[in-house]
Amino acid sequence: MKYFILLSFILISCDLRKRNTDLTAFHQSNEKFTFLKLDSIKIEYLGNPTVHDIDPVSKRILFMEHKETSQIISIANFDGSIETSFSKWGDVPDNYGNLIAPLKFHGSNSFLAYGSKGFLTYNFDGKLQQMVKHSEIPNQSFSRIGLGQGLEEIEDLYLYFNPSSQTISNSESHFYEKHCPLILLNPKTGENEPIISFPETSIFRSGKFFFRSAWEPSYTVSGNLIYVVFGVEPTIYVFQNTKPYTLVSKIPLELPDCRYHKGSDTYSDDVRFFGHSKTSGKIRNIKKLDKYFIIAYFPGYERLDIEETFLSKLPEEARLFWDRMQEKYPHRIAIFDTNGNSLNDFEPKGLIASSMVLRNGELWMMEKPNEEIEQDYFRLFQVGLKVEHEN
Repeated sequence: MKYFILLSFILISCDLRKRNTDLTAFHQSNEKFTFLKLDSIKIEYLGNPTVHDIDPVSKRILFMEHKETSQIISIANFDGSIETSFSKWGDVPDNYGNLIAPLKFHGSNSFLAYGSKGFLTYNFDGKLQQMVKHSEIPNQSFSRIGLGQGLEEIEDLYLYFNPSSQTISNSESHFYEKHCPLILLNPKTGENEPIISFPETSIFRSGKFFFRSAWEPSYTVSGNLIYVVFGVEPTIYVFQNTKPYTLVSKIPLELPDCRYHKGSDTYSDDVRFFGHSKTSGKIRNIKKLDKYFIIAYFPGYERLDIEETFLSKLPEEARLFWDRMQEKYPHRIAIFDTNGNSLNDFEPKGLIASSMVLRNGELWMMEKPNEEIEQDYFRLFQVGLKVEHEN
């Protein structure tokens, strides 16, 4: 089976049209940008799986069933068969402790777990190959687990987000001057290096205060550059990926439907301050595919819905309200060229926008599960970009 990314202005062949489906598109001028489903993987599985990584080279998918008393790791192939399942959590001698990041394929027949015990490498049978302890205890205040939220490779190192400082609270006015929101991890030595400060032009250097996860970065590495978006701020910051990680440029993004928190004059413990984490627009993922940036974002609530969020409700009223908000404000995909010109903005129906991963030049995403029907399978799609010119 041949896997490839389609990003061109040529017509698509007839038989490719037969097996692929165009998703919802946005019309601008005489061009229509669409996502194109190039391929899919269907894995028969009854449960609530969380996909961690996908590798088109070894043709493997790495996923877990996260439960209160167990974490079962499974490895499936592109034919949809589960090859092996095992646990490395809890009462086993080679456990990883608590996961801090999603599991990641590491080489052709192993994967890496970045956990509270260090960097642990296992083969596909679950046998521990190597364990490197942390040089210093990492901040475990929160983690992001799931496809599209993980480690990005820079040669032999891994780029990841750096949780809030253990010494400076984000309630302090100088937090955003001191904190480095990204960290470089070295799985061979166990060392970590905080890198990249908030640029002086960032809204996080404006003297305002923000809820805890407002700045949580989305990032991708392409060539010799790191592209970063800091949470609620609709700007791509471009840094060199070698020391001293110099800021090269910034690309403001026009997201007309994105209503994001611009900061408060004072820090507060009030629920309305922290409630912005649920109602504020925020960029969830960024990928650079050839000459295009693909941005996954949550648009944020309108003012009246923000007000209603904090009204007292009976349990059934609250459930209906959140269901309505979920339907009213779906995550969206925006496409930009490298100059920041907006080319497309649409809801990726049937796909989880934030799950985008770029592997071996291929863009993969998770299918959004049907919440009304229990499914005994889950699917991933290889997605490309297609541009059609209309008469």
